Amino acid sequence: MANVYITRMIPQEIIDSLRASHTVEVNPEDRALTREELLRQVRGRDAVITLLTDTIDGEALDAAGPQCRIFANYAVGFNNFDVAAATQRGVIMTNTPGVLDEATATHAWSLLLAAARRIPESERYLRAGLWRGWAPMDFLGQDVDHMTLGIAGLGRIGSQFARKAAAFDMKVIYTDVKPVPEFERQYGATFVDKATLLGEADFLSLHLALTPETRHYIGAAELAAMKPTAVLINAGRGPLVDEQALVAALRNKVIWSAGLDVFEDEPRLAAGLAELDNVVIVPHIASATFRTRLAMGKIAVDNVLSVLRGERPLTCVNPGVLK
Repeated sequence: MANVYITRMIPQEIIDSLRASHTVEVNPEDRALTREELLRQVRGRDAVITLLTDTIDGEALDAAGPQCRIFANYAVGFNNFDVAAATQRGVIMTNTPGVLDEATATHAWSLLLAAARRIPESERYLRAGLWRGWAPMDFLGQDVDHMTLGIAGLGRIGSQFARKAAAFDMKVIYTDVKPVPEFERQYGATFVDKATLLGEADFLSLHLALTPETRHYIGAAELAAMKPTAVLINAGRGPLVDEQALVAALRNKVIWSAGLDVFEDEPRLAAGLAELDNVVIVPHIASATFRTRLAMGKIAVDNVLSVLRGERPLTCVNPGVLK
């Protein structure tokens, strides 16, 4: 019977499925572990289920010990993993791709619509008792139908997001490492370079992986190149956007508004962001549906169980360690 640690509470039925065959301990606190707690709690474990808030580097891997066989992220992202360090030590690392694509894409649309039509701002106004009845110039927003939707990154989530644009009869432009002809034929999308994407998009949604090259993909220069009526959406990775540059751009009306699910230095926000009316901010909830979180947990646990049985995991992010 293996010893498994889970760094934060996930759905109970997922934990119970793992406890049926192994000893499982879960962080009892409803918060992320401190660095010191993480290093202490992984010690001696055979497997660890982690969150994006847990930095798993050489130090954490060594703290776990040579018997530890897998760190399984309860997330599609794995920028919290030092993949090279794990591979060097023969430790398998996994993630939970695929099952949260639809929920995340739909959530990005929620941010887009809320930002375009000033939903949170007008709701705060109403709740504060300030509304005095219908007025023709109150809370005018941006149209969505028939506008140009720009997408940075046409991977699994970006593709799901793009497909939903048909409901609004939008023109879709996108940029990625290379064109996707089949998607273009099916959905009428057009591959463009970054400069064209910035200049033509009425709505720009970010669905890129976080790499050294994509960090601050949107900064002051990019924001200045966008339309003053443009809306920026980020439900991908916080550091894709230079958050302080975005605050300045929103404050100075360089772009119309933004919708953010993720932030550059979570859980902290850039100074001044929370005070702005022309930004929709929510606390990293893109995958927060009952079905999605259960599916994420099932993949994480299946990965752990497979590795503990000596089998290949479903979604290994460092396949070199399996050779």
